[in-house]
Amino acid sequence: MTAVVHPAVPRRHLPAMAAAVVVAGLAVSAWGPRERGTWFLETVWVLVGLPLVVLAWRRFPLTNLLCCLLAVHALVLAVGGHYTYAQVPLGDWVRDTCGLARNPYDRFGHLMQGFVPAVLVRELLSRTSPLRGSRWLAPLTVCACLAFSAVFEMLEWLAAVIGGHSADAFLATQGDVWDTQWDMFCALIGATVSVLVLSRLHDRQLDALGVSRPYAGAGSTTAPRTNTVRTMRPLP
Repeated sequence: MTAVVHPAVPRRHLPAMAAAVVVAGLAVSAWGPRERGTWFLETVWVLVGLPLVVLAWRRFPLTNLLCCLLAVHALVLAVGGHYTYAQVPLGDWVRDTCGLARNPYDRFGHLMQGFVPAVLVRELLSRTSPLRGSRWLAPLTVCACLAFSAVFEMLEWLAAVIGGHSADAFLATQGDVWDTQWDMFCALIGATVSVLVLSRLHDRQLDALGVSRPYAGAGSTTAPRTNTVRTMRPLP
């Protein structure tokens, strides 16, 4: 007699598996990083975010899609923190192979800075606001990611003012005077692609969580527009 494994079982365990991978990745990246301060600055988002997700899980479980993306993003940050973004070996290989002028891992990191937070912002807005099903959801999600990228660049600027040349590894500008603009542009591209490619899959997973579509007004994609007649009460 063979045991039948319900297909939902691995899906239930997926968030825990993702968290375990993140913890293991952080532990490995913390072992002998090139610059301890840079490692902390690059991974502080994970060090703060993972406990918050765990503590809020019973009241606010995330979709499996978001869990997987957050885990991948955490590993990207861990690698960048261990080597510093300008010296990641994989980025050096891509630079030498493609004849690039700089290590592109920093650009990839900022693409992820838009791609992954787009799903996070979309999930938060879909579950805590009346925007789910609205045509405003996509542009507002991209705008939020671009705003976050701009705030991150301000934090890098602050680190440069405070740390001087000691913050060069964290900034990873590699001599590019337009690095800030490129970083925000990469985040914009990542957020836009994420919304265009993952929205339908994300909606299906939100439906599986029982998230309703509360918005049904003008601009809604889930309900036809209807004309309403307003009646005016006579003034006393």
